[in-house]
Amino acid sequence: MSREGAGLRPVDLARLAGVSTQQIRNYGDAGILPPTPRSPAGYRRFDDRHRRALLTYRALARGYGPDTARSIMQAVHAGDLPAALALVNAGHAALHEQRLSLQAASEALAALAAQPPDTPALPRSGMRIGEVAARLGVRTSALRVWEHAGLLAPERERGTGYRRFSPADVRDARMIDMLRQSRYSFAQIRPVLDGLRRTGGSDALRAAIAQRRTGLAQRAAAMLEGSSHLHRYITPVTGEDSVSGHRDALRPAPGC
Repeated sequence: MSREGAGLRPVDLARLAGVSTQQIRNYGDAGILPPTPRSPAGYRRFDDRHRRALLTYRALARGYGPDTARSIMQAVHAGDLPAALALVNAGHAALHEQRLSLQAASEALAALAAQPPDTPALPRSGMRIGEVAARLGVRTSALRVWEHAGLLAPERERGTGYRRFSPADVRDARMIDMLRQSRYSFAQIRPVLDGLRRTGGSDALRAAIAQRRTGLAQRAAAMLEGSSHLHRYITPVTGEDSVSGHRDALRPAPGC
């Protein structure tokens, strides 16, 4: 039988969400849960609204991330619904910008990958690091970091040790820059470059972009689910949902 009528203990909410009782207390202290009254003995008294707030936060965190989810719930409990909805809108706007950025990178990278290293449109051979940085609009320190990560391997001048970038090196640096702007990690970029160098094709590149698109679609679905929970939470309740009916919404959220 549910404890909703008699009140909920921290351990009840903790078991429902699969977190520690201390985490439930932290949620309460952070404003993720609504204000919690205490018993004469000093124990926290949770009720079904706290349960619904927990469900809402966990759903929001999967789509918007724990930091934004926390800020949304804090705004709701502070009575500032416009601020909460502004955060929701900002999350969707950011996701849309990522889609646009990914599409632009996809088109640019496809064209770049199809361009042979010795094409006349590419820069001359033997460019130094400062020239390459200026051409691409990046810092020389970024080029050094990419080299240290094994993504670039420009030749060195005998005697001086200065880096000399070939047209293929500059092409690779441009590709790395584009992928980094689209939030690819070094581990994701490496197979793209390796595949391009080994075969001259862009299969790895297309696979990486497809994976990113899938990730954005999954996040969009999670955001939709989180928004649905938020709508139910801020709408006056006319009939309580059962605890068991919401267990699926309490799948672990990253960083929670």
